[in-house]
Amino acid sequence: MRKQTTLFGALAVTATLAFLPMTSAVAEEVRVPVGTQADRDQASFPGSGMSQSSVRASWGAPMEIQGPVGQPPITEWHYQNFVVYFEGDRVIHTVLKHNR
Repeated sequence: MRKQTTLFGALAVTATLAFLPMTSAVAEEVRVPVGTQADRDQASFPGSGMSQSSVRASWGAPMEIQGPVGQPPITEWHYQNFVVYFEGDRVIHTVLKHNR
């Protein structure tokens, strides 16, 4: 009886292994160099919730204004080092431009 149990166990393991995928898991390492990052100090660019008048008072007139577009109205103010996105009169996001 012991030989039958051992044989049955060996067959069960072999059958299980036969149904496993025959692919190998290989991961390729991808390295992305981090470029020169702009200064992310909160004082150096407008923060969320600021009004258009306070942004203009702190950073001056933008080089370019785009919008408003869509509903709710989104406006972009382009400065030399960043772009400020407004929803209505309030900053919703500031994006720093890539240093080249």
